[in-house]
Amino acid sequence: MKNKGGGSLRVVLDTNVLISAILWDGSVAQKMLYNFIERDVEIFSSVAALQEFQNVLKRDFDYNADAVEQITEILFTFIKLIEPNEKLEVVKDDPDDNKILECAIASSSDYIISYDKHLTSIDTFRGIKIIRPNDALRLF
Repeated sequence: MKNKGGGSLRVVLDTNVLISAILWDGSVAQKMLYNFIERDVEIFSSVAALQEFQNVLKRDFDYNADAVEQITEILFTFIKLIEPNEKLEVVKDDPDDNKILECAIASSSDYIISYDKHLTSIDTFRGIKIIRPNDALRLF
């Protein structure tokens, strides 16, 4: 799938979307993820975002370290890791969300996909559209 400039479409998935896509079969987030993989959409994350994902699996879903490692290895088959070079302080109410914006800027992503109201309420940041998974599924 191509972006407006003719290159591959680039996206960053927020932690809540990754959790939904990985843990809930048939979820909108999972359907969207499969669609992205089939269409060769470039999916980016950062070390900080993946650490948050791993911590949520352990803390909120009681996954052990081995299971988290296996899931992370699966993620690396379709996620490209990027290290942001800019620190942002855009989301004041939930500063952890800034790492998603940082990743999107560093990867020159076209979209951020999130369920988080702190991010979706921004709508567009530096030309990057912030949408929910159901919108992404409809658009792509």
